[in-house]
Amino acid sequence: MLEDESGVVELTWFQGIQWIQKILQAGNEYLVYGKAGFFNGRPQITHPEIELFRQEMQNGKSFLEPVYPTTEKLKAKGLNARQLSKLTGTLLSQLSVKDLPEIIPVSIIEKLSLQRRYDAVTAIHFPKDTHDFELALRRLKFEEFFLAQVRLCMIRGRRHRKSKGVLFEKVGPLFNDFYNHYLPFELTQAQKRVIKEIRSDTARSHQMNRLLQGDVGSGKTIVALLIMLIAADNGFQSCMMAPTEILAQQHFSNLQNLLQDLPVTIALLTGSTRQSERKILMNDLNNGKIKILVGTHAVIEDAVQFNNLGLVVIDEQHRFGVAQRARLWEKAVIPPHIMVMTATPIPRTLAMTAYGDLDYSVINELPPGRQPIITVHRYETKRVAVMDFVKTEIEKGRQAFFVYPLIEESEKLSYEDLMQGYEQVKSFFPEHKYSISMVHGRMPNEQKDVNMQRFKSNDTQILVGTTVIEVGIDIPNASVMVIESAEKFGLSQLHQLRGRVGRGNDKSYCILLSSYKLTEDAKERIKIMCATNDGFKIAEKDLELRGPGEIEGTKQSGMLNFKLASLVNDKDLLDTAKFFAEKILDEDESLNLPENAGLRAYLLSQKGKTIWSKIS
Repeated sequence: MLEDESGVVELTWFQGIQWIQKILQAGNEYLVYGKAGFFNGRPQITHPEIELFRQEMQNGKSFLEPVYPTTEKLKAKGLNARQLSKLTGTLLSQLSVKDLPEIIPVSIIEKLSLQRRYDAVTAIHFPKDTHDFELALRRLKFEEFFLAQVRLCMIRGRRHRKSKGVLFEKVGPLFNDFYNHYLPFELTQAQKRVIKEIRSDTARSHQMNRLLQGDVGSGKTIVALLIMLIAADNGFQSCMMAPTEILAQQHFSNLQNLLQDLPVTIALLTGSTRQSERKILMNDLNNGKIKILVGTHAVIEDAVQFNNLGLVVIDEQHRFGVAQRARLWEKAVIPPHIMVMTATPIPRTLAMTAYGDLDYSVINELPPGRQPIITVHRYETKRVAVMDFVKTEIEKGRQAFFVYPLIEESEKLSYEDLMQGYEQVKSFFPEHKYSISMVHGRMPNEQKDVNMQRFKSNDTQILVGTTVIEVGIDIPNASVMVIESAEKFGLSQLHQLRGRVGRGNDKSYCILLSSYKLTEDAKERIKIMCATNDGFKIAEKDLELRGPGEIEGTKQSGMLNFKLASLVNDKDLLDTAKFFAEKILDEDESLNLPENAGLRAYLLSQKGKTIWSKIS
């Protein structure tokens, strides 16, 4: 029984009884920690942590104790948090300042009143008080950000200085002719600004590595085409890579229509391109006859060889792995200019643009006449009302999408889900009155294209599908997007799917249908979708929920390898670290000055990582 001035609590152990009986002395004062509960009406703590109360604890300072993660197996061997704490204390007592040399230049430490490295490492484990702990935490967070920034700034500096790029010397007749006579609409001010930024990059002889972020429908493709025409004017080929055959086909058709009156040869390469066509295409690509190649993953195959590739445009890059995107670099002797386009930056890319090696352009204007999409959340129980609403829209002559999640671990299961969904939609929209198409990944491409075409030409009013319709489907007449089991989608996917409607001048709607069983993360995702159409805000939230992936690795989600610092919560500290990293490298790009010796030595000791961060 443990007693203090507030009452009595029962301490209970089911294991290690002999050890407890040996160390516990009746009448002594102990400090006890554990989760309190009740048993037979009496307060009780089961298996509490316990230590003898010493007089120096009276001031409260020593009540701060480190908590270390452990496992059941470690605990079984006696390595609980307390034991790990003792081992850490023993280790730190044997280290000196020499064992933890300073890596941040002294001038920065003094300017920012940072703790020294040795003191911070000691205090983060065993602080004298909360103030001591906060100082240690600030120092170590800054160190993590600072080292990451120095690395990224060095990569960026090396690219700007040494990463040779192809030179687009002029804006020639192809660009001018198209811009003055065939451009189907007036460019927005944002599009004009972005073209100038890209033009400025390509006119210097270092490689461009730029992210073009523009919300769904903001006109990224026309910007890409204009830059590809500049490449052609300078005698270079361009390649545009899209994640799905439907999107590649659509880009090809659109570009072909836009370029029909210009002497620019454009070709399409996908997995289903016939062998005979492929042979001719490869030959034309190799001798430079084809100026623009549009394709899927097929364009990164080793057999695809360009004559003089000068520009690579990657559309919807969150659908490609980092290593896949890297293979396009190897298609030319001088690395081509890289432009990646996305409507919602994946967190990894968002992190790189704010904090890393990508230059950044944004189209933050929608074409005139576009209306914001109204997004609502409805539970399963409101399905009938949702279907009635879709009927009223179809009666106005509009069209609707129904999208079901693709459960990649089990293609069979997701196919069954989709078929069930299709039957359910048919029960609300009988075939004698409504026409329904379906698309999914297991469908032959020809059938998929026919069904898509029927929906595009308004022969069918409803398209039921999986996320194959996530990107690039352009149906201006579609005004309703119903997303089934919305809780199973990520934020980027939800935003992309929503972008399939609202492409005409009519008011459009996105309805998120979900079950009542929602995790906190799913609630948060749905809430942000209903609150904003802004791709930037959604990307920020995605960063917060998923993390930015490893900037120096190939993972696309999961937290950056910072142990303490947070990209979301410590932005001010990050900005400060970025400022000082840039300042140091401006003054001493090779870190040869004596005050940067510690930093240089540390970075050299960390060598040997693949620099994936050069690939957007």
